[in-house]
Amino acid sequence: MIQYLLLLPFMLLAASIYRRYYPVKGVPCIETESDWWNDTNTILDIRDYNEAARDLHSDSVNIPYAYLKRFYTEIPQGKIHVIAANKLELNLGLRFLMRKGFNVASYELKECPCNQKQKKGVLNNGIR
Repeated sequence: MIQYLLLLPFMLLAASIYRRYYPVKGVPCIETESDWWNDTNTILDIRDYNEAARDLHSDSVNIPYAYLKRFYTEIPQGKIHVIAANKLELNLGLRFLMRKGFNVASYELKECPCNQKQKKGVLNNGIR
């Protein structure tokens, strides 16, 4: 019985670490200025307001990750391109959006630009 009580906190910790740090599969890293970019996608910026104000896209929706639970209904349906400040914010935001049924087509990290020359089958943080 004590073994199960000791195992429970470990399982909760492992689930939290997975949700925060393990990359989301199937979402490639694409910069908005690249050739692959499609203008029909909605740009969703989940960085803080003060970070996003430095380089706002004219047609982007800025909802920081901390406010996603409250304002996710304001995000238009269709393909979404997510802009995040770091990998932790990206992983949490992508998992939340996918759980709510949004079609996340791509992402972009502002602290480390996309590098298309990665290992075979892997585009930066996303895994194919």
